[in-house]
Amino acid sequence: MKGAATKSTQTITVHVPMTFTIRGGRKTVLSEAIQPPPQPRVDNALLKALARAHRWRRMIEDSHYVSITELAKAKGVNESYACRLLRMTLLAPAIVTEILDGRRAEITLNLLSRPFPICWNSQIAEFKIRKPGRRTSVE
Repeated sequence: MKGAATKSTQTITVHVPMTFTIRGGRKTVLSEAIQPPPQPRVDNALLKALARAHRWRRMIEDSHYVSITELAKAKGVNESYACRLLRMTLLAPAIVTEILDGRRAEITLNLLSRPFPICWNSQIAEFKIRKPGRRTSVE
């Protein structure tokens, strides 16, 4: 192309201090740059159990199944497992929100399989969840 302006080439060098290491059989890059905050740990088994519990409850309420026994038989699970799972639909909304946001890694499926209080305030106290909208004063 005649008459086109000529481009000047400039080289830019960027120095990023980093180290390559192997951790747990995986190659990782360690950098001195500011690290992003750690991502919350999400317990997929617990999330699936919560979703399944609410879906099963809706099936019973919508008269797809007349009882937990019939639901358990149709789903091919033990009746006691179905009962333990359905109990999770009674969790306080604040606790469910904490679980979905991944902020409470100590709340596990095993922990929620055990009996817990029905009253939401008692649940919040037992699982030590701060109620939304309430601020704690620092003294």
